[in-house]
Amino acid sequence: MSDRLIEIDALEKAFAGSAKPALTQVSARIRSGIVTGLVGPDGAGKTTLMRLLAGLLIPSSGQIRIRDLAGSKNDDLDESGDASDWDSPEAWRELIGYMPQKFGLYEDLTVQENLDLHADLRGVVGEERMVVFDRLLRFTDLVSFTTRLAGRLSGGMKQKLGLACALLGHPRLLLLDEPGVGVDPISRRELWRMVHDLIREGLTVIWSTAYLDEAELCGEVLLLNEGKLLFAGNPRDLTSRVAERCWQIREPAGSRRRLLARVLRRPEVLDAVIQGHSVRMVLRQDAVLPTLDHLEAGKQARMVRASPRFEDAFIDLLGGGPQAESALIHHVRKQQDGREAVVEAVELTKRFGEFKAADRISFAVRRGEVFGLLGPNGAGKSTVFRMMCGLLTPTSGTAHVMGIDLKGSPSRARQCLGYMAQKFSLYSNLTALQNLKFFSGAYGLRGANQRECVDAMIQVFKLEPYLKATAESLPLGFKQRLALACAVMHEPDLLFLDEPTSGVDPVTRREFWTHINGLVENGVTVVVTTHFMDEAEYCDHIALVFRGQIIATGTPDQLKEQALTPENPDPSMEDAFIELIQKQAKSQDL
Repeated sequence: MSDRLIEIDALEKAFAGSAKPALTQVSARIRSGIVTGLVGPDGAGKTTLMRLLAGLLIPSSGQIRIRDLAGSKNDDLDESGDASDWDSPEAWRELIGYMPQKFGLYEDLTVQENLDLHADLRGVVGEERMVVFDRLLRFTDLVSFTTRLAGRLSGGMKQKLGLACALLGHPRLLLLDEPGVGVDPISRRELWRMVHDLIREGLTVIWSTAYLDEAELCGEVLLLNEGKLLFAGNPRDLTSRVAERCWQIREPAGSRRRLLARVLRRPEVLDAVIQGHSVRMVLRQDAVLPTLDHLEAGKQARMVRASPRFEDAFIDLLGGGPQAESALIHHVRKQQDGREAVVEAVELTKRFGEFKAADRISFAVRRGEVFGLLGPNGAGKSTVFRMMCGLLTPTSGTAHVMGIDLKGSPSRARQCLGYMAQKFSLYSNLTALQNLKFFSGAYGLRGANQRECVDAMIQVFKLEPYLKATAESLPLGFKQRLALACAVMHEPDLLFLDEPTSGVDPVTRREFWTHINGLVENGVTVVVTTHFMDEAEYCDHIALVFRGQIIATGTPDQLKEQALTPENPDPSMEDAFIELIQKQAKSQDL
């Protein structure tokens, strides 16, 4: 019997009013008993394909055939085991578990109430219901949280609850639409562990993601871009195409941001990113490796080979990443030179009742550097962030921004900074243009100056096609662009970014950091939180937060050195994050 579970033939989906189809002539085969990654950037068509597979949408043309999903139990399958009539997918829909991108949870219901609701919908009743609940709560480690409202769970716990709800009713095929978005590295690893356990139990899983490091964990991938299938197969087969073209420049002299810009301007270079104090680059096909002298990397610099990544191969398929220089730097003033501290927190503490969300947090950020606050979901990062922005009043301790005491003059301090919140801090019912005008006015811009700033942001972030669209209807990447535009149009000295690129694809993330690098080179100071560890490599210094306390500080390379082991002599930033958090948790729980 064939191990092909799903056959997709010449599938197309167009939506009324859209300029081009969401999916165009997609044909693929999905095998049973493995994790298939549905991979691609924002707007690639991943969610559309997921909803077609779940029977929630009807194709404009083409066909999806589900083979041997239910075997002899399903009378609506024809003799070959195919669901031959797409208009009546109920025959196999009950054997599919679907976890949508927006969790599919009711946040004002408790964990148990969400499970009860989904069990009712799936017809799980009687004694079986209690047995299934017990198994799923233990499997997802939610036994102690059944009475907590879903809206008060951390990002990782929400995803676990969403997975538990999707597993009700004995599904054979599990559809997970971007379950790793907004989830810290530890929770993501736990999700992957659970999914591989389900594979061993006989389930087939389709995992949609914009995070291309997750593609390397899949048995096979379908790589989409702008509704078209670019690649289908084992991810290692695609990665191998760049195996001899990946290099790392170690121990460069001077600014690594300026080196990155010089590297990206070279015609031989396809892509480059910052990795701690190093710069990692991928060459174009058949290109000659540029010399360290040509790159002005310094006398102590070394060029070493780097391991290829699936992300490198994806950028190669697209023909390269974004431009080396941000147009934004031509529209912001250069800040005064100096290395004084512009952000200071001393013994900063915040209580909510008996709970300490932040406990004696102290750090300082110097002018013109990127400072990262990292930590698991619920560690207290956003609480610290909101106190430093003057949006929360500390229970005790002090916070200063640009020499201004936030407790005494929060409004004055907020005029010196730009803030991009975790949820984009946009007014969802206003158009993109209305948001730009509102925020520019809120930051004190008026008249011709306001119009010039708004026009500049439209040009820099290429927002012209979306000016009349509401913020809530924008593609994720353009929401991120608009939110950054609103945060920087008044040329702040200091920029706070709370998980600014959660869920966006590698190309958009590179574009975002090109803008940030340009601002920092102009003297702007940036404080950022992120769950994306490759993004943390751009930071000059990092504070690792766990259970409301800072447990480690240093440069990205210094934190990675703390995670060195004989088994892992070259740890990644994600390895360091997990190692340091788990070591601290073990010591506190003894």
